Amino acid sequence: MMLQHAIERNLEIIGEAMNNLLKIFPEIKITDARRMVNTRNKIIHGYDDIQPEQIWNIIINHLPSLKTEVKVLLEN
Repeated sequence: MMLQHAIERNLEIIGEAMNNLLKIFPEIKITDARRMVNTRNKIIHGYDDIQPEQIWNIIINHLPSLKTEVKVLLEN
């Protein structure tokens, strides 16, 4: 349970950072940027119950590509 909460907290931080970044650079080339912000809102405000499987899906299927995209942006 502690690990799940830690991961959710990190997803909240990523979503908040993305929200701030979109305010400054709305044209930024990050796939699913808006969905990251929406996920953050769901986790924080509990709009929907997020299941552990959904969190796992984000970790496995979306974080690796986000890492790659951010790395490319930072290098440029």
